[in-house]
Amino acid sequence: MFWHRNIALAAVAALSISSSALAYEFGRTATPEEMKPWDIDVRPDGKGLPDGSGTVGHGKEVFAENCAACHGDNGQGGIKDRLVGGQGTLASDNPIKTVGSFWPYATTLFDYIHRAMPYQAPGSLSVDDTYAVTAYLLNLNGILPDDAKLDQVSLPKVQMPNRDGFIPEPEFRKITNSR
Repeated sequence: MFWHRNIALAAVAALSISSSALAYEFGRTATPEEMKPWDIDVRPDGKGLPDGSGTVGHGKEVFAENCAACHGDNGQGGIKDRLVGGQGTLASDNPIKTVGSFWPYATTLFDYIHRAMPYQAPGSLSVDDTYAVTAYLLNLNGILPDDAKLDQVSLPKVQMPNRDGFIPEPEFRKITNSR
């Protein structure tokens, strides 16, 4: 009786090993066109920013339609994170971390909005709408003027107030590779 069970277990083990050996045959290499929607990361220096542009005025409209319900009419007072204000508070006992006080790179703001916002439909904003919302938020924080327009050339040039505020901890300042 036991030998029947042992044979059955051996058969199951043999089949599972042989089927995993053929697993390399599944799937195919993705085409560049299939990978394009996933290639959306943007670096602080602007590499990866897509073609397009947006103005502060258009950003105000897009923000009202897609963002104000969570972040408040002017980027504060909503049920989610405050996005405006807080300049000069980081060294205080009650720092207010916002786009204008804390974020070191404007390109990071574009990247986050483009990939993760609006909350209920992440990634649904067009590139132009994302540039516009970024311009609007930077304007609300006093970083860009009312008539500003952002694109892949101008966005990396925006100097954020906290650009130099991130200092690595001492243990991360010296990087060595031992080989």
